[in-house]
Amino acid sequence: MSSVVYPGSFNPITHGHTNIVERALSLFDHVVVAIGTSVDKDPTTYLAERMELCRAALGHLGDQITVEGFNGLLVDYVRSKNTRFVLRGLRTLTDYDYEFQMLSMNQSLDQDIEYVLLPTAHKWSFLSSSRVREIAALGGDISNFVHPAIADYYKEQAQS
Repeated sequence: MSSVVYPGSFNPITHGHTNIVERALSLFDHVVVAIGTSVDKDPTTYLAERMELCRAALGHLGDQITVEGFNGLLVDYVRSKNTRFVLRGLRTLTDYDYEFQMLSMNQSLDQDIEYVLLPTAHKWSFLSSSRVREIAALGGDISNFVHPAIADYYKEQAQS
């Protein structure tokens, strides 16, 4: 069975992320959505909650996906999943520059690692988790950008 690791903070997972996972399943039998911790990202939503929200957003894909948390080096995590493929979505040239730096660094740590870069569907190319969080924090409606369970979660957070 071929599998790919799709790492990210997914804070929150958006329709753009979901689209990348769905499309990756035409290339791979299984996608591991690997929710990492990062010093560069806002850890407002804890790992267990992000995992639960990702499972809700991707539940329609059944056993073709696995959602897990990880911390540490991505190359070590990828090896632990018995694959060598890493999936990343691209929205802009800025994303490409960042991803190219990351893939170069990871390939210098493990030359067998291969990246699969999928452009985000045009429909979602403007979408980012940061903007979704910002809209939600300001009381805006994020339901067009995320799974209903995620919109509900942020609505409840705002009311707390």
